[in-house]
Amino acid sequence: MAKLFTHRLRVRYSECDQQGVVFNGHYLFYYDVAVTELLREVIEDYASMVEGGADLVVAEARILYRLGARFDELLDIEMPITHLGTTSMIVRPVFKVGERVIAEGEIRHVFIDPATHSKKEMPTTVRAALQPYTSAGQ
Repeated sequence: MAKLFTHRLRVRYSECDQQGVVFNGHYLFYYDVAVTELLREVIEDYASMVEGGADLVVAEARILYRLGARFDELLDIEMPITHLGTTSMIVRPVFKVGERVIAEGEIRHVFIDPATHSKKEMPTTVRAALQPYTSAGQ
């Protein structure tokens, strides 16, 4: 069974809209925080990966909104990795408050050369570090 990385954050007042729920655009920001923490856990130092010639960019992002998270709630972002390709990876985040699913999505990342911004193969060290977190056990 794959490891599941989860990042928890508390919804701040300034992130809520006039309807009293988290403004939809913040979910991608929350995801970005969570994926950064996932990478920090598995590769420890993102900057060294970039210095080593590999960076990660978002190529596609989709979010399905189900309910609204509210001010001061604890929001858990589950980060199952569902695909590790040659140059890409897919994460299907699930945003939850308790057992309530607030939103879910699919984010496709592509590895690039930071100097040329062209696609490049995922570093073997990064692949090995992420493999335990893949739902397909790739």
